[in-house]
Amino acid sequence: MLWSKYTRRLGAALLSLLLGSGPALAAQDTAVAAPLEMVVLGSGGPGATGRAGAGYALLLDGTPRILVDAGPGTFARIGEARLDLRKLDIVLLTHLHVDHVAELPGIIKARAVSARSDIDFRIFGPSASTPATAGNGKPGARFPATSQFVDLLFGTFGAFSYLQDFAGHIDFNVTDLFGPASSVGDKTQPQVILEQDGLRISAVGGHHGDSPAVIYRVDYKGKSITFSGDIDAQAHAALTRIAKGSQWLVFNDPVLDPPNARPILYTLHTAPADIGRISNSAGVSHLLLSHLPGEIDSFRDAAGKSIRQHYRGPLDFAEDGQRIRP
Repeated sequence: MLWSKYTRRLGAALLSLLLGSGPALAAQDTAVAAPLEMVVLGSGGPGATGRAGAGYALLLDGTPRILVDAGPGTFARIGEARLDLRKLDIVLLTHLHVDHVAELPGIIKARAVSARSDIDFRIFGPSASTPATAGNGKPGARFPATSQFVDLLFGTFGAFSYLQDFAGHIDFNVTDLFGPASSVGDKTQPQVILEQDGLRISAVGGHHGDSPAVIYRVDYKGKSITFSGDIDAQAHAALTRIAKGSQWLVFNDPVLDPPNARPILYTLHTAPADIGRISNSAGVSHLLLSHLPGEIDSFRDAAGKSIRQHYRGPLDFAEDGQRIRP
């Protein structure tokens, strides 16, 4: 009788470990949880190359709390990483291009059904563009403010308005950061946009052609990660300033040095040589290249060699599902 009870308990414990959902495993995870951890949900660009679009989940003390961008495919990567979304309540959007925000509605719904309780989302992103951001007197793409974007998705007359009360009421507390892309640059100082319980999130205006953009830094319990987003040369000084001393810098790198990419791409992105210069000037401890093009295998050696001319610290190329602990 006692032996039978013992074997049943042992079998249940083994099954629990295999399924990854038992109390023993949960206790172990809690014991070894890092103060700050990042899961790469998407390391690719706009092309359908097998990588998900740009996106990252940040875990505080082992709990997923922050989403940085939500590119196509990041929804599936959240499931593959078995991330528990019940406490996710902060969203940082670098800019509103589709390869950075397309999965937001699905992730919001997944968060809602994971807990089936009221949620107060704090969403940060860029302000609206203006005609002046196009340059050269030509009309450019128009981008809504992040608050308008969220309202178009989830507001009273939004495409997914039903989600407001789908599994508990959702409040969207949206902050539009900075001004139009043409008004931000190297004179912009980083601002603290959220500070609570040891968490500090800072932001500074980026520049990504005619798309308003934001650069973010997350600090928690002595650990730090900075996210460049997509930026061109006009934002290099701002990124250097906010990334100063950061342990990890996640830098989007979809191009090679000139003239090895289409000229228009250099009006939108940062070339590897400049990535090396910025990383060195900022004194970052570790550089992670992300938002990578489809030709990554041939791109890797050339980009790495160019960056190494200026930056000698650890350098990695991001992969979907990768976990990083600063």
